[in-house]
Amino acid sequence: MFIGRTTEMAELNRLYSSDSFEMPVIYGRRRVGKTRLITEFIQGKRAIYFQARRTNAEANLQYFSQAMLAGQTGAVNVSFRSFDEAFDALAAMSHGSRLVVVIDEYPYLAQSCPEVSSLLQEKIDHLYKETKLMLILCGSSLSFMEEQVLGYESPLYGRRTAQFKIMPLDFMTTLDLWHSMDREDAAVCYGMTGGIPAYVEKVDPSASLKDNIKRLFLNPSGYLFEEPSNLLLQECRNPEQYDAIVQAIAQGRSKLSEIAGVAGIPASNVKMYVDKLISLGIVERELPLNETSNKRAVYQLCDQMFRFWYRFVPQNIGLIQNGMAEMAYGRIEPHLSDYMGTVFELICKQYVYELARAGELDVVPATVSRWWGTDNRTRTQEEIDLIVDDGEGAALFAECKWRNEPVGEDVLEKLVYRSELFRRQRKSYAIFSKRGFAQGCQEAAASRGDAKLISLAEMCDRG
Repeated sequence: MFIGRTTEMAELNRLYSSDSFEMPVIYGRRRVGKTRLITEFIQGKRAIYFQARRTNAEANLQYFSQAMLAGQTGAVNVSFRSFDEAFDALAAMSHGSRLVVVIDEYPYLAQSCPEVSSLLQEKIDHLYKETKLMLILCGSSLSFMEEQVLGYESPLYGRRTAQFKIMPLDFMTTLDLWHSMDREDAAVCYGMTGGIPAYVEKVDPSASLKDNIKRLFLNPSGYLFEEPSNLLLQECRNPEQYDAIVQAIAQGRSKLSEIAGVAGIPASNVKMYVDKLISLGIVERELPLNETSNKRAVYQLCDQMFRFWYRFVPQNIGLIQNGMAEMAYGRIEPHLSDYMGTVFELICKQYVYELARAGELDVVPATVSRWWGTDNRTRTQEEIDLIVDDGEGAALFAECKWRNEPVGEDVLEKLVYRSELFRRQRKSYAIFSKRGFAQGCQEAAASRGDAKLISLAEMCDRG
């Protein structure tokens, strides 16, 4: 079942309808659904789909020739002597009518044939602009696509007519597949798949949360049991170094010096590895709201599948490999609520943007960030889960509570107190809760008039 991607699909169809040369660039991490989006888009259209491989230029040229034949473009017995000749043929094929040509995993092609980007630049400038060709370049290497396709120093710089960085699905979209699931269980499933379509589709909505976790993670043949290792092996040289760094971050080490110490890697090398993990969408660098000093930066896992795997699988690997999934789950289950704190913040952040798009938020979300720092009044460390700032004097302060009991009035009081650390002309408040709100909290919010109380059930019912 193909879900989501309505904005991307609409924009691709708009480009297709222009009937002039177009070159959209599509990129994103592996398994995020790039190829599925493209194959859905080209259905019923005159199209050539080619997926480059990790091989030499001659083999990729042969595969490209075969793809042109399979594309039913009128070419017969295609066998090109060079990419120059093949790309010329595309111009001839697309003069009279729209032709979509997809080069998937473009980085593999460029690595096997380094001159291909310069060659495409020449064809775009001198041939393709007079055709009805729609050339789609797609890739999973974020750093390659951003630097060597979209970047200023790339031969293709300025030639793209649109770009799509494909992101994981949001929680509300995954509910289209999981509508029969308990909403709290669905949130946990989102927290272990991260909205990556290839993982989302493997969740069985008719099974219990426990059975899904056991089947996907706690079984040596499970779909996600070796997934992080496989991804690091595909994308990284020295994958064992990256594994050690991810392990350190998963254990709560958030500063480069801390990560280096736990991973056993020289501090001078750690940033290079961490930057690579950031480019892969596995790690993110975060600063508190309005902070610019690098000294305050922290690093955390932003890929939820990686977070879940490294939080729960390594410490139970012996049980898993010896067929003791039930016992492994028994050790994991008590810690799921704590794990979900960060996931629920992500879900709430997505919901804030949902409200803003619908015109139901009284603050324009110029930025939506976490804040942590010192309360100068008490010299204690404090944190606010979400601050929605419009950059013009208005802000919404929010707390996200994944608790098994209704949220009490004290949470709202603390939020208001912490918000006094910020000077804003207009302030409002929101509390997000897994299990609703105690009577006192409801009365306090009603009396204030500037506070919203939003439960997980309300968020899901909206979807």
